[in-house]
Amino acid sequence: MKRIMLMVARSLFNLPFWIIRIFRLCNIEKYDAQTRYAFLYKVIPIITRRGRIRVHATGIENLPAENGYILFPNHQGLFDALAIIQTHERPLVTVMKKEVRNVFLIKQVITMLQAEVIDREDIRQSMQVIMNMTRRVKAGENFVIFAEGTRSKQGNTLLDFKGGSFKSAMNAKCPIVPVALIDSYKAFDTGSIRKLDVYVHYLKPLYYDDYKDMKSTEIADLVVRMIQEKINMETSVI
Repeated sequence: MKRIMLMVARSLFNLPFWIIRIFRLCNIEKYDAQTRYAFLYKVIPIITRRGRIRVHATGIENLPAENGYILFPNHQGLFDALAIIQTHERPLVTVMKKEVRNVFLIKQVITMLQAEVIDREDIRQSMQVIMNMTRRVKAGENFVIFAEGTRSKQGNTLLDFKGGSFKSAMNAKCPIVPVALIDSYKAFDTGSIRKLDVYVHYLKPLYYDDYKDMKSTEIADLVVRMIQEKINMETSVI
């Protein structure tokens, strides 16, 4: 919370203009996905720098050349989505939990990104989200979903990934891109405002031929191992 307050304090001059722009970009009939996303891609680095955060990305070259893939990062904290959007130039669609859909500005960002809102306690609604993702990924949209379902609250240690989160990728037969986030939880989920380095590692994707004979739970376990191994390797040298 302290770092969020710092970001706001250092951005007071810009905030009114940004908020007006966000509300205008909610007009999805007037502005295309690239234009809407480009605004966030431009502004988020400014905000993070003012919050004394440096975001480092590796593995950008691992992102599939063709659109229509899903990122599966570990979920450390509230800063995760910002770190990913800041380092991913092509438009992304997020999957957000229902609890944030009416929060000021987040509500508008949901509209801008045309995000999918999921109620994990409602099986029917969750299945509809999976179907929507499948259709949209087949149409060439890129998604990011946090398959742990909640923040790990264990720093750089992962929780199990939910197998159901991979159903949309399996149905769409699309590339699965594991993403390892390191120290993202320190941004907003601690009381510190010290200078912070956050790392986003895009790992080699799993293509359909790599996972077509696997169950969703097996894919989930594999992705968890890939991410945790990358985190363990990187944190041993940071």
